[in-house]
Amino acid sequence: MSTREKYDEQVEVAVLEDKENVIVLFNDDVNTFDDVIDALVYACDHTPIQAEQCATLVHYKGKCTVKSGSYEDLEPRCSMLLEAGLSAEIS
Repeated sequence: MSTREKYDEQVEVAVLEDKENVIVLFNDDVNTFDDVIDALVYACDHTPIQAEQCATLVHYKGKCTVKSGSYEDLEPRCSMLLEAGLSAEIS
C-alpha cells in the first residue's frame, strides 16, 4: 500500500468518525411559538432571534434543523426538547 493510499484511508476514517449530526424539530399543533422559542433558547443555546426564526420555519415548512454537532452533544439537547413536549429527532 502506497503512502497516498494510507493517507486516503486515514482521511476517510476520520471523516466517518466526525460525521456531523443534526437535531430536526418538527411542527405540531400543541406548542405555542413562545413554548418553542423558550425551549430552543434553553436546550440549544439559541438567541431569542435564532429561536424565533427556527420556530417560524418549523411552522411554515413543517420542520427545521435547529442544532448540529456531535451525537454526544446533541443527545441531551434533543432529550430536553422532547421533555419540553416538542417533536424532535437526531439525524
